[in-house]
Amino acid sequence: MLILALDTSSVSASCALVEDGATVASGFLNAKITHSATLMPMIENLFAASGRKVGDVSMFAATSGPGSFTGVRIGASILLGLAFGKGLPCVGVSTLDVTAYPFSDREGVIVCPVMDARRGQFYNALFRDGRRLTEDRAISAEDLDAQLRELNAPVLLCGDGYALAAKLMPGREYVSPPDDLIYPQAANAARIAARIYESAPDRSVFTDLNFKPVYLRPSQAERVCKEKENI
Repeated sequence: MLILALDTSSVSASCALVEDGATVASGFLNAKITHSATLMPMIENLFAASGRKVGDVSMFAATSGPGSFTGVRIGASILLGLAFGKGLPCVGVSTLDVTAYPFSDREGVIVCPVMDARRGQFYNALFRDGRRLTEDRAISAEDLDAQLRELNAPVLLCGDGYALAAKLMPGREYVSPPDDLIYPQAANAARIAARIYESAPDRSVFTDLNFKPVYLRPSQAERVCKEKENI
């Protein structure tokens, strides 16, 4: 199975072709350029470098959030555009699952992906020994810090909010991830998507029509609109 996977949910963007768990080709960019301008050329480079074409793809996958509202929408739009009319599976994967994935073999360590959600919060979930301890949530640094203290275990921070989180939650020594694993990688989104698809009791639900971004909170525009309604 050849999977085309995308990630545009954070400050970085990545795409990958993964076949039977092995990376065929991948691209990563963290240049603070809008994902709408960079992702399609990256995808074209994937196919050119690998000698594959879109018609060879048998599944599409993308991080569906949480993350940047604009970034998640860009990734979803490009994925759905590529998948349109092909009748192929489209699988959404939690950005936090993808960010934590490289560290699933760290025994006894709390893996703590954090994404800056603004407004004093992080998008976060906690993992230990490859298993989830929490659902995806938007949480304040204060509440997250209190929860980590209760768990009383080494903590590995990762994700685009790791530096801010370490600053706002001082007083402990964090396990440092390698620089190239701080951000989510599309190849890992493909691996998780394959696992989700293969273990699903009903695979027919993984269609382009059912692919939905996950935001956890209303967007700024939605908040402003709601505030105006309440005036």
